[in-house]
Amino acid sequence: MLLAKTSLDGHWRGVMVVARILRDAGFEVVNVGMATADQIAAAARDEDVQLVGLNVGGRVEVVERVLDRVREMAGDVPVFAGGTVPPWAAKRLAERGVEVFPPGSSNDDIVAAARRLVGAPGE
Repeated sequence: MLLAKTSLDGHWRGVMVVARILRDAGFEVVNVGMATADQIAAAARDEDVQLVGLNVGGRVEVVERVLDRVREMAGDVPVFAGGTVPPWAAKRLAERGVEVFPPGSSNDDIVAAARRLVGAPGE
């Protein structure tokens, strides 16, 4: 799976925690860090990932641009997102098929969603 930050905020803890819990759960995680929509989509295509995880950073419009580019360049790869996401933005992303995990989400819920989205069996 691919993890990326979509905004220039300086908060890295959440995305690093998610990378660790997913690696501990057996996922191979490629972390591209802070990247543009084109960079994220190209990495998703080039790495042939089964899942993309995005750190929202409060800008849902940026995430929507990333979704559009991922669909264009990498196909129908499932996407989930975390970070500071207001309820209205979470609803908007959910309408596009993106599961959202705001701060305080359970690690178990994140791992379960990742497994479900890639079609992997649970433990």
